[in-house]
Amino acid sequence: MTITAAPCVNDGCLMVRGKVVLTHVPTNIILSPGISGAAFLGSTSPISTSRHVFTLGILEGYKHLCLYRFKIWWMIPGYGKSGSEIPLETQLLLLEIKEESIVEDDDSSGPPTPTTFYVLFLPVLDGDFRTSLQGTPANELQFCAESGDANVQNSQILEPVFISSGDNPFELIKNSIKILEKHKGTFRHIENKKIPAHLDWFGWCTWDAFYTEVNPQDIKEGLQSFSDGGCSPRYLIIDDGWQDTVNEFHKEGEPLIEGTQFATRLVDIKENSKFKSLESEAGCNNLHEFISMIKGKYGLKYVYVWHALTGYWGGVLPSSETMKKYNPKIVYPIQSPGNIGNLRDIIPDSLEKYGVGIIDPQKIFDFYNDLHSYLSSNGIDGVKVDAQNLIETLGSGFGGRVSLTRRYQQALEQSTSRNFKDNNLICCMSHNSDSIYSWKTSAVARASEDFMPREPTFQTLHIASVAFNSLLLGEIVVPDWDMFHSKHDTAEFHGIARAIGGCAVYVSDKPGNHDFEILRKLVLPDGSVLRAKHAGRPTRDCLFRDPVMDGKSLLKIWNLNKLSGVVGVFNCQGAGSWPLKQTIKDMPSTPLVISGNVSPCDVEFIEDVAGENWNGDFAVYAFNSG
Repeated sequence: MTITAAPCVNDGCLMVRGKVVLTHVPTNIILSPGISGAAFLGSTSPISTSRHVFTLGILEGYKHLCLYRFKIWWMIPGYGKSGSEIPLETQLLLLEIKEESIVEDDDSSGPPTPTTFYVLFLPVLDGDFRTSLQGTPANELQFCAESGDANVQNSQILEPVFISSGDNPFELIKNSIKILEKHKGTFRHIENKKIPAHLDWFGWCTWDAFYTEVNPQDIKEGLQSFSDGGCSPRYLIIDDGWQDTVNEFHKEGEPLIEGTQFATRLVDIKENSKFKSLESEAGCNNLHEFISMIKGKYGLKYVYVWHALTGYWGGVLPSSETMKKYNPKIVYPIQSPGNIGNLRDIIPDSLEKYGVGIIDPQKIFDFYNDLHSYLSSNGIDGVKVDAQNLIETLGSGFGGRVSLTRRYQQALEQSTSRNFKDNNLICCMSHNSDSIYSWKTSAVARASEDFMPREPTFQTLHIASVAFNSLLLGEIVVPDWDMFHSKHDTAEFHGIARAIGGCAVYVSDKPGNHDFEILRKLVLPDGSVLRAKHAGRPTRDCLFRDPVMDGKSLLKIWNLNKLSGVVGVFNCQGAGSWPLKQTIKDMPSTPLVISGNVSPCDVEFIEDVAGENWNGDFAVYAFNSG
């Protein structure tokens, strides 16, 4: 019998390399061979509709890793051994398949055997339909394809799920993304994008320091505080709080009704009164002078500002004289069953009641261009664009979620390329595949939910989720690990992760609240950082182990530097629980002590930096002990 790497369906079984991956494959499942041994799985239906759920087959007997959206904005990893453990909204599924097709005991150690290979399922975009994977209690693996517009229907979807296999999981994901890049033509691999220069410099974000109360004097005090400590940031993100907004649902002096804050709408592209007619203590009279002053006095190379993809959380105000030219109207989000089937989020839930002021897609480039050209004329160098996934809920009447997302994303990228140098755009709250597979020039995106300084149980989840999410995101963008606090119980934990993450290094310290000893371990005297070559990802032997809740597994993250490899080892056990998972009972009062193996072989592709004359020997240096 000839065994080929290309997937095929024989006698109701999906076969890969001679192994049965899925059983009971329905007859309406269509396998379309692709290139390089890959294929697409699709299906047909007797009815035309805007949302299909098709069963691919029964999945049992293999360890798997999945990346799924636990809420509308963000992905986290999931682990299991059967189809029933695959959550709704899964956007990557990786199987580990061994020669005997049996799941080994979790306590087994050492590298995978030479007969181990991996099978990758990527639900992608197919025309106007977006796809995700999900499991059932009967261990069925299903795909859900939806347009997000009742008027955008189809009865057949031929290329919604990409499947491929390989011996190296990292090469497998990379090569698969490159195949999809060429085949779909809707996005680009990270190697084909311009990388923003701010990533190689230390930064400060105003969010945790001031939240929406940010003002010029506070920013100046914060920059001075860093300067006094001898560790000045070279880029600044002025987060939410600088824009001119109004909330029609909250009357001044009355208690805030929970949820109405997200219905706040943008009334002008220009800054609010806090940044106009500045008091003399700020040392300038307007936004342009303020940006010029802080760049000159504090050595800032780049200043970014924040805005939402829709302008603000609740969109724009249709009655605003400034906004009328963009033909905005109030629309009400319609969430997909996948979103509300996992963890509901207060923002879209609130906006279902209060609505979003959405700009006419025909005018969205004009809006971004007007906004960004104004910012650029005032010395702003780039933007962080938040709440991006909200667009997926607004597609009804606009051609669906994929179409609307792509129109907004293309307009955003065109405007930032036109108005800012160096591709200075940070995408945020954007972990749906509608966005991911529409990023043609976007080169940086937040890789997890926020760093939450007041949530002690979130810290380990933050590190683990970024590392695993980077398996997918890191092939399309540079993952942004978010800010952290240099003076915090978990500051060293987060700092080490940033050092090996291949990401931006930035904090959100309040003025005067810094740990410069930690910062000096990350930041060189000139304000630059030694960023690793790739996105930091879990080592191969960690891919199918839960580093947060199994009580025994370390999280090891590998990367390459210019001349060496690096492995970071983290104990993420016992401090918190994954969302949608049963909370750990009897949380230990002291950290769990666990152990594991660390080897130079944990670093993938180390031969790329070793040089032609490398004989295979390693010298190992431990950062804390030598």
